Amino acid sequence: MVVVMGITAASAQKIKGSDTVLPLSQKEAESYMKANPSATITVTGGGSGVGFSALLEGTTDIAQASRRIKFDEKQKLQAGGKSVKEVIVAYDALAIVVNPGNKVTNLTREQLEGIFTGKITNWKEVGGEDMKIVPYSRETSSGTYEFFKESVLKNKNYMNGIMSMPATGAIIQSISQTKGGIGYVGLAYLNKTVKAIHVSYDNGKTFTEPSVANAKNETYPIVRPLYYYYEAKSESSVKPFVDYVLSPAGQQIVSEIGFITVK
Repeated sequence: MVVVMGITAASAQKIKGSDTVLPLSQKEAESYMKANPSATITVTGGGSGVGFSALLEGTTDIAQASRRIKFDEKQKLQAGGKSVKEVIVAYDALAIVVNPGNKVTNLTREQLEGIFTGKITNWKEVGGEDMKIVPYSRETSSGTYEFFKESVLKNKNYMNGIMSMPATGAIIQSISQTKGGIGYVGLAYLNKTVKAIHVSYDNGKTFTEPSVANAKNETYPIVRPLYYYYEAKSESSVKPFVDYVLSPAGQQIVSEIGFITVK
């Protein structure tokens, strides 16, 4: 059993934001509350941008994010008299997923860029069958949406009319039911109802599948940090939980969920 020192009074805390970080925070909170029966932690998703807005409004103690805070978000917080602290709690590989019935297994970054910007519209253009490509994206408040745009699309715009999904679970469900579907999800969300694509960032010389091992040995190219942000002045109340997430027990949960540990 892990007992975390530093919590004396009963404390209730809220964590809000990234859908990617959601399953991790939920599991960490459950484990933490077991060890600290006086603590209450509620965790909700909605997207990284939603978490930062909640931090600004004072409706969350911790914003969970799958991207770094933006300059304008930081400025708004500063204007509101809030200075924030940033902690990396885990790393995530972003998996590109298709329907299991799709025979395409390998795609280059350039092909993915073509698909999500609308230049490539049929699977036969990338070695698949003659079938319309149906790309799914997260909505714009999502940190995963931003990260994918930066890393994979090299900051080019997504195609017009792309299917925009409110949550990662909705992307998985849609692709499992859509033969021509393609989308992107955090590693922890991979399951049997979708197929993960092997990705190449060296013009098709090597294709690597998304996995914890490949993210750790840096052969899989689409990896990003996952963050907690909180107000500096509320550090004493949130730090015991943040420390727990970074402790060996907390990082064990990171591995169990399917993310990559910080240490």
